Amino acid sequence: MPRGIYSHALTCININKKARPMEILVTMHDHHPHDHEEASLSLRVKALEQVLVAKGLVDPDALDAFIQLFENKIGPRNGAAVVAKAWTDPAFKARLLENGPSAIAELGYGGLQGENLVVLENTPQTHNVIVCTLCSCYPWPVLGLPPRWYKSAPYRSSVVKEPRKVLAEFGTDLAADVKIRVWDSSAEIRYMVLPERPANTDGLSETDLAALVTRDGMIGVAKL
Repeated sequence: MPRGIYSHALTCININKKARPMEILVTMHDHHPHDHEEASLSLRVKALEQVLVAKGLVDPDALDAFIQLFENKIGPRNGAAVVAKAWTDPAFKARLLENGPSAIAELGYGGLQGENLVVLENTPQTHNVIVCTLCSCYPWPVLGLPPRWYKSAPYRSSVVKEPRKVLAEFGTDLAADVKIRVWDSSAEIRYMVLPERPANTDGLSETDLAALVTRDGMIGVAKL
């Protein structure tokens, strides 16, 4: 989590009471910069969940399984595997940059929010970072649930206006001659960053390389 204003976010759960358990959607919003507001909303969400469970409208085990699925399986681990494959297989990397959805499908990933995925390659000369200035469009199949700060109004506005300053808040200091490109996601297109491969990793396996890849690196707010 970055320092300063980007660490404050509010969380809510949108639940369709007629939906099957796996159709529950979790979204996150940032409307106020105070920690006590976040705690207050978390309590309200918990109370709402308890009421829905008591009425038999929500299966708590299914809800927990859904969140775990996106955080740990459908989440950044998938993206890390894609990045590691690209680092070790030049032909796959070329396909990934040419047609993201088709390439990640080779590894068994894909689906909702990833149909129109564009992969952006970081180089020593160019650093890419993604944002959604309107809401929280995000490539779920490879990155999982968006972090809270990604949906925050300060991040969405500031990273477009002052990307170098925002990256510095995340601890990412780039040389002055490195060009920063900010990509605005939308309902029609999602982005994922292909980070530069860390130095001195030539002897590592794909599994070991994947362990080096972070969610923030694939958003572009961090370097590996």
